[in-house]
Amino acid sequence: MSNIDKDKTLPQIHQREIVAESRFFRVERVDLEFTNGATRQFERMAGYSRGAVMIVAVQDGDFLLVREYAAGTHTYELGFPKGLIDQGESILEAANRELKEEAGFGARELKAIHKVNMAPTFFNAQMNIVIAHDLYPETLPGDEPEPLELVRWPIDQADELLAREDFIEARCIAALFLAQKWLKEHPDYA
Repeated sequence: MSNIDKDKTLPQIHQREIVAESRFFRVERVDLEFTNGATRQFERMAGYSRGAVMIVAVQDGDFLLVREYAAGTHTYELGFPKGLIDQGESILEAANRELKEEAGFGARELKAIHKVNMAPTFFNAQMNIVIAHDLYPETLPGDEPEPLELVRWPIDQADELLAREDFIEARCIAALFLAQKWLKEHPDYA
């Protein structure tokens, strides 16, 4: 067990200012003073505290993946269904809604298994990884500009999935490893 100081004093924020803004993003400059007297300016994405979900849906020995357009890389990427948590939704409610919107299935059993954060130095973008089991067909309209392709992938062929050039999103890879560990401990879900 590590002796990491969990009670370390956070730097003092002296000033915060929005320095850039778009339809989707706000960049905030933060003037900080650390406990040793050092001062720094950091820039971070602001206003993303509502969180998101990524759903590892399991059915008949397969993971349910979706192929969708990724504007950042201008490619089609294969990954787990995901989306933002809407105002007033719980993690599990958001996961079930996103699964219905993106994969065309609802789940009778949902279990949040872990949280990951993408680039915490720059973002407050928390992703909740959820296992979905006991699926049933149900579709809700989503906000995607085109229908997503549903791809069934055998759980026991995860190594082949990792070798694909279109399965590269770090959060999906983390979710895959976390789900494999969780499913090994809960084999009745696979």
